Amino acid sequence: MKTPTTLDARSPVPAESRSWTRHLVTVTRILLGLPFVVFGANGFLNFIPPPPTPLPEGAAAFAGALFKTGYMLPLIGATQLVAGVLLIVNRFVPLALVILAPFLVNAVAFHLVLEPSGLGMTAVFVLLELVLVWSYRAAYRPLLTSRWPRG
Repeated sequence: MKTPTTLDARSPVPAESRSWTRHLVTVTRILLGLPFVVFGANGFLNFIPPPPTPLPEGAAAFAGALFKTGYMLPLIGATQLVAGVLLIVNRFVPLALVILAPFLVNAVAFHLVLEPSGLGMTAVFVLLELVLVWSYRAAYRPLLTSRWPRG
């Protein structure tokens, strides 16, 4: 005997027939947001221990220069924390993705040029960002529309 299908109050489609892919954007948002919350909070609380092996010379010089400014590391930490929280709580997601894009571009450049061992994890973050940017592409359409000045 066939069991009757149940309807979700928000959807006319039976719950059993909806695809698991409807959760893909949510899972991707959380997978990208959580590390940025952790790394951003670490910028203030320093709970992640330093790597056991020293950074290559160029990477250490870059990190040292950021530290010596006195403001750059707290600014980076705060920005990552805020963007990560926005992703997790599903508010202003397109803005959070725009905020994180420069961090990811810099992370790719840093790992390509100065410290290649972290390139794999950076690639995962870039992939998650691209999946979300594609999912929210309608929000970026006005930003990418070319308009000629009137006058």
